[in-house]
Amino acid sequence: MHYDLPALRGALTRDVIDRREPGIYRFLELLPLESQPAFGQDVGGTPLCPAPRLGKALGIKELYLKNDAVNAPTLSFKDRVVAVALAKAREFGFEMVGCASTGNLGNSVAAQSARAGLSAFILIPKGLERAKVLGSLIYSPTLIEVEGNYDEVNRLCSQIVDEYPIGFVNVNLRPYYAEGSKTLGFEVARDLGWRAPAAVVCPMAGGALIGKIHKAFRELQALDLIPEANTAMFGAQALGCQPIVDAFVRGDHEIRPVKPNTIAKSLAIGNPADGYFASKLITDTGGVATGVTDPEIVAGMRLLADTEGLFAETAGGVVIAVTKRLAEEGRLQVDGPVVLAITGNGLKTTDALDSALTSDITIEAKLSEFQRVFARLRAA
Repeated sequence: MHYDLPALRGALTRDVIDRREPGIYRFLELLPLESQPAFGQDVGGTPLCPAPRLGKALGIKELYLKNDAVNAPTLSFKDRVVAVALAKAREFGFEMVGCASTGNLGNSVAAQSARAGLSAFILIPKGLERAKVLGSLIYSPTLIEVEGNYDEVNRLCSQIVDEYPIGFVNVNLRPYYAEGSKTLGFEVARDLGWRAPAAVVCPMAGGALIGKIHKAFRELQALDLIPEANTAMFGAQALGCQPIVDAFVRGDHEIRPVKPNTIAKSLAIGNPADGYFASKLITDTGGVATGVTDPEIVAGMRLLADTEGLFAETAGGVVIAVTKRLAEEGRLQVDGPVVLAITGNGLKTTDALDSALTSDITIEAKLSEFQRVFARLRAA
């Protein structure tokens, strides 16, 4: 999707953007909307957090976390894409919207359609994390569990849109939906003092996010809002579902669908629609794509929590674990800021930690009992 960037150059300035309220509509001229929507003003504007303790643990000098785990209204980056998609649905006159989802997208469509007064149909593969299912049901959409994986759910949704007047955000509204991802990149560059980072490590499911972040930097550069952007894009997947990584490693960028088997269910898309473009972008920018095991994902979640006090979902654990591996292998050597995209909140995927975290100390309500425990811990 293209914009008349020459016409915007000089009119859409840093000062103009900075004077606007925080959120995705700071960058309205770079979104596929005809006017300011009546909802979604609280979406975006999430913090770009310096991460010195995690950086020290990983050996990265200038490390930042783009924390969409606190995004509104449903604690994931999907709030960005849904706000744009539903605003476009309203412009097109849709009264019903829907999505195929592995959890986060369904939560956001359910919440924001309630806010916009639209009927919502959420189709999910059976067996998603209970917290994510409840995170959609609370908004009273029509939620349908489908026997099958995400790719089968998405195929069904593609058939539904041929028969019913429903705006499926990641099917017939997908071109507009995907553009919402750019706002994450716009915010990163602005919060870095109007410069692009040297590298971004991004989780990959369908493959659109990594490409749209990079597109954001290119558009800002074309508008003379940032200096030349030479950001290396690094892709992170779970070993149990890494079709984009496989395409990158082979070097042909062709996606060979896989059957997902990972705790990182938000990334469990075996036939990613934008996988080819994601793989090629990573190669073209000098980045790397790799996958990590489920135990590494949990370890990544814990490392992030232990060092920076941030509880990310399993996709965040994937990003941390991949960054750790790349840093240890010397494949993340860049001069400048490294940004990790944290795309969802850990409260959504507590199931992944059930066997990894336990409370192993129980005492009676006596000071002597605590003294005994304290002494033992100090001696350890």
